[in-house]
Amino acid sequence: MLPRQDNEMLTQVGADKPMGKLMRSYWIPALLASEISEPDCPPVRVRLLGEDLVAYRDTNGRVGLLGEHCSHRGTSLFFGRNEECGLRCIYHGWKMDVDGKVLDTPAEPAGSTLKDKVRHTAYPCKEAAGMIWTYMGPRDKIPLLPNYEWMNMPPEKLYVSKSIQDCSWLQGLEGECDSSHLSFLHRSFTGDRPRGGGDGAFYAADTAPTLEGFDTDYGVRMISCRKIAADKIYLRVSNIVMPCHGFIPTGGVKGNPEGYTIHSHVPVDDEHSLRFNIHFRRNRNIEPDEHQHEEEIGPDFIKIRNFQNNYLIDREKQKNENFTGMGPIFMVHDACATETMGPIYDRTQEHLGVSDMTVIHVRKFMLNAARAVAAGKEPPHVIRTTEQNDVRHVACIATQISTNVDPKKYVVDALKTDKYWEYYA
Repeated sequence: MLPRQDNEMLTQVGADKPMGKLMRSYWIPALLASEISEPDCPPVRVRLLGEDLVAYRDTNGRVGLLGEHCSHRGTSLFFGRNEECGLRCIYHGWKMDVDGKVLDTPAEPAGSTLKDKVRHTAYPCKEAAGMIWTYMGPRDKIPLLPNYEWMNMPPEKLYVSKSIQDCSWLQGLEGECDSSHLSFLHRSFTGDRPRGGGDGAFYAADTAPTLEGFDTDYGVRMISCRKIAADKIYLRVSNIVMPCHGFIPTGGVKGNPEGYTIHSHVPVDDEHSLRFNIHFRRNRNIEPDEHQHEEEIGPDFIKIRNFQNNYLIDREKQKNENFTGMGPIFMVHDACATETMGPIYDRTQEHLGVSDMTVIHVRKFMLNAARAVAAGKEPPHVIRTTEQNDVRHVACIATQISTNVDPKKYVVDALKTDKYWEYYA
């Protein structure tokens, strides 16, 4: 059970709230780069951390993320004209550039200096890993963009999707925190490997894994150990990476050398979030059949299977094919589990057990980070130097080890090498 005040601290993301300030300490994904793929293309609406914004790519290819409402009299800039390196409001022609500078106020008399006195809300943006990232905190504290190994992957080795989640960002993130749910939520009865990967036979062999969480410089490293034979343990290592990312070893033991999956749960507001799914392959191209979410997400980023249509559950398939009856896509299963809790789950009503050890650990870590920011301190994993940006130790593992091996020591030793994934082929 989580005290009500802690639940509120973790889920309220407004600019004046501790969690909102924490989120604004980092670069976060805002939208897919493909949504504004060409210079002078139409702007798109973006809502992040309770703020209504518009994104656009200007004539020179620079990306801007502006407050949606014109600084003149509030007309939506979503309807604005994207032209000549600025976004021009349709009401009186005010024009803003990607930095929020007012370039033109054509309805004002000649010689007016009004435009020089106004600064429109604008947030810096960077493009990486098929996404537009933004930083919404103080301009004098802009950190470096993290240099994860997948940030600069060529497009053919990367697949990114985005969907709207009808619940708090925390519910989505907590879904990344407990390996025990893999034995149930994603179980297949047919023997087919669920899309999204994993080692189903190992999940079934031990449904009560031993879980531990460890504080790191980037967030929380989570270790799951399942006994799959008298002398064998299935070891799985995933990570919660600040401020809102889950690094997950999807693909299981066979897929381990190829890469892992990143699930970013970005707050839209207190009751909604965006889920970005990033899949990458180190040494080969992404295959067409690995674009696993395309048929599940509509053009407006609303899931085809959603709360309104009961996730298109098929009770006959639930009896005979998989645990949920909702098809083979992990994302759908996760969405049902987290969205049906309600927009913000009342954690004073829960009853936690041993299987929730890592969830509890991550909550404590997040609360401590939010309190640190509220006290004027720097939160973890805000990268300021190139030395801090060596993040090769933020990695995932799925492998088998002997019962005679200490799992924690194995992980620490394995991650000391530059090419740690070679150990898990």
